[in-house]
Amino acid sequence: MVSRTVKIENAEGLHMRPAGVVAKEMGKFACDVTIVFGDKRINAKSLINIISACIKCGSEVTFECDGEDEAAAMAKIEELESQNFGE
Repeated sequence: MVSRTVKIENAEGLHMRPAGVVAKEMGKFACDVTIVFGDKRINAKSLINIISACIKCGSEVTFECDGEDEAAAMAKIEELESQNFGE
């Protein structure tokens, strides 16, 4: 398993558009991808789950990737973060 903690910089947090980007991109990987936010563990491949977590600007979340292509999934998360999750 690999993990990375990031601070959400989008002014609106992980709202519909960036959450959709995350879910779409993570859905391409076979490994499990989880967002840890406080005491919540969120399936990063589910748009509804990401949005319902209400992740606001300034929040710190940890992405965890576990499985056969975990390194590639984490590389994609890092790429998405560098692009402010599509915003």
